[in-house]
Amino acid sequence: MDTQIPEQHPLRQLFGSLAEKVFAEKLGWADFKVTEYVSTLLVDFTRSDHLYRIKDSRGASVEAVVELLYESEVIHKAGSFERERDVHRHIGDFTLFMAGLFPEYLKRIKSAGLIYHKDFLIDYVKTGKRSYRMVAEFGDRPQDMDEHSSPPLFRKLAENFELCVLGLGYIRGDLDRLQDPRYQQVRRLLN
Repeated sequence: MDTQIPEQHPLRQLFGSLAEKVFAEKLGWADFKVTEYVSTLLVDFTRSDHLYRIKDSRGASVEAVVELLYESEVIHKAGSFERERDVHRHIGDFTLFMAGLFPEYLKRIKSAGLIYHKDFLIDYVKTGKRSYRMVAEFGDRPQDMDEHSSPPLFRKLAENFELCVLGLGYIRGDLDRLQDPRYQQVRRLLN
């Protein structure tokens, strides 16, 4: 089953334009590689099978960051440095996505009512920064690279993780406004 969303899909265009606008205008950081990576991440994570794409040895989705960290360790579960890099990239992506778009989720798992949540003691920002930094360090091998995986990109993501979280927060605000009935009414009038 093909799980790729086509390049010309309106969702790609929406997330691409929102990311470029937010990062350039609101954050003052017009870095095309970063905005392209962030918008691709948003598109990819619209599918839950991508959001929870890391599987354990039994084939079950790994959903908690603490379990992803365990899966990323070569001496425990990863089995290879390529797997370790892949899982760390996913940890960076997942923590960035959740911290930026769903900060209320992070607050909820830290609340007393959910003290037994597996990620209760995990700092998503520190963990995401560390994972992206590790991906950048692994990236010295050309066979590990693809067009969106250069070490400088992951170094930028690690060093500016909080800024990326803020950018995703702005994107979420823009998406919320797009759903506002008043916005929809004005849009209908203008079309």
